[in-house]
Amino acid sequence: MPDTAQHVPPRTVEKLPRVFYRLALGDALSTYGSQLDLVALSLFAYEAAGNALGTAGYLILRLTGGFVGGLVSGRLVARTDRRRLMTGCALAQAVALVVVALVPAPARIPVLYLLALVFGGAAAVCAVALRTSIPEMVGSERRARANSLMASCRSAAMVLGFASAGVVVAWAGFRAALLIDASSFVVFAAVVLRLPLRTRPEAAGAGGAAVTDATPSGGSGTDADSGTGKRFGSRWQALIVLRAAPVVGAMAGIRLLDAFGSAAHNISLPVFANQHDPGNPAALLGTFWATWAVGNLAAQQLVSRLLLRRGIEPGERAFALGTCLMSGCFILVFTGLPTPLFLLVATGAGLGDGFTEISYTTRIQALTDERRGQAFGLLASAENVGMGTGMLLSGSLLALFSPLTVVGVSHAVPIVLALGFLVLVARSRTR
Repeated sequence: MPDTAQHVPPRTVEKLPRVFYRLALGDALSTYGSQLDLVALSLFAYEAAGNALGTAGYLILRLTGGFVGGLVSGRLVARTDRRRLMTGCALAQAVALVVVALVPAPARIPVLYLLALVFGGAAAVCAVALRTSIPEMVGSERRARANSLMASCRSAAMVLGFASAGVVVAWAGFRAALLIDASSFVVFAAVVLRLPLRTRPEAAGAGGAAVTDATPSGGSGTDADSGTGKRFGSRWQALIVLRAAPVVGAMAGIRLLDAFGSAAHNISLPVFANQHDPGNPAALLGTFWATWAVGNLAAQQLVSRLLLRRGIEPGERAFALGTCLMSGCFILVFTGLPTPLFLLVATGAGLGDGFTEISYTTRIQALTDERRGQAFGLLASAENVGMGTGMLLSGSLLALFSPLTVVGVSHAVPIVLALGFLVLVARSRTR
């Protein structure tokens, strides 16, 4: 299990293609739409059903869609035109939002529950296709810089989406909010469709021509990989990836439990805010997420200005250390610290979160193009499983235990696993 943190050539400090910044902004806009519709549709489900079970049912179905989308995304990104796949997923979410906005009141719940699967599945497939394509868009040597840019834009959009959702819904109403969400996906689809960057590795065709996006990238792996895939069938591709790159399985396990912890702190934060600032809990929540976003943006600067300029690309050790920092800080958030320390650990949580995402995304992108899509699909499914089970269990545990206990246990497990992973990586380097 070798660490892939390595010295990379000086050319990694070159600027990203200018059009890639357009893609990052488009992705941030669709992320904003995703967070806005997550809040708006959760409230919409609550209002339509008249109880919390409506919201719970919607969230569970959305995560189920994400799980299924992760399972099939590897096959889809290998066999279909990735540009059209991302465009189609974005437009599918836009159409689904318009349908929910315009459906008559009596049919809202069944239609919303059906389309929740579309939201989750389309988002997962689009994310896998985008992450798989980044090394081909910017060059493998610049993928860490690209990932840090995407993570920064995405985290800022997430915070903005959460922060503005209540205002948008209260000011414009559910229908207008959903139509605004739909427009964000349409814009992203247009950006992707017109993007002058390839999404697949170039390979010689029959006449020496480059293989286009519409051509499956079977040539990116080895003959042995291809033969293995044919023998075992496409349904076992994820297992083939795990056998060939066990480090991916270890990272997927940590990400699953990390997602469980994320669900725990997301559910526990409103409870904690009401307990510690009953007069204005929204202010505490807003302060936390804004400070978290600052830390997340700082992770991008740390990677691009300190690591990449020195020729160091983050690998497994960075992933493990980032996980420990993030989980440890999230636990400390719930200990009732004074405001200065609260802001410090919130910043640390954002820093660890951003650094972990950049590290694991960059590490998976080091795989061959064929395996890359399967690995990202596996991770997407693992994260949705962790988030779904975390929501179900954490909500129940909060009726019995304090937020600190629930979050402490949920985040302690990924810390232990990350430390064990770090030990294995360190031992492999001494062999």
